[in-house]
Amino acid sequence: MFRIQPCQTAEQAGWLPLRQALWPHTSEQEHRGEIDAQMREPQRYINFIAYDAQEQPIGLAEASLRRDYVNGTDSSPVVFLEGLYVAPQQRRQGVAARLIEQIAQWGRDQGCVEMASDTDVDNLPSQGTHKALGFKETERVVFFKRSL
Repeated sequence: MFRIQPCQTAEQAGWLPLRQALWPHTSEQEHRGEIDAQMREPQRYINFIAYDAQEQPIGLAEASLRRDYVNGTDSSPVVFLEGLYVAPQQRRQGVAARLIEQIAQWGRDQGCVEMASDTDVDNLPSQGTHKALGFKETERVVFFKRSL
């Protein structure tokens, strides 16, 4: 049994630790800066946390409303899943699916007809999760750079 709650303050219980688990190479200061930035633009960002029966945070979904072109989509705006994390011991219990449905409903409320996401080409577990949650792969991209 778990419940989903939207993030309403930068100090929402579990937000920072779940972000740190999802993106461990980002500093706490950077995480806090991103959380603060998202809280300043509630019309663009939505974030949900799943809590277990003991009120412990067990999952996180972050999304944004994108009006620029999003690879593989045909409409605008698009709900973009920025991040999804479920604590390892809580996986395969429907937490991610419920978080995604909350994001999807928010997107529909914003007039969106598509949701998009991305992951690294070598992140096979994430690709599998996306497919299990109803996402379809649209393209693969390799980025390049050159110093000037």
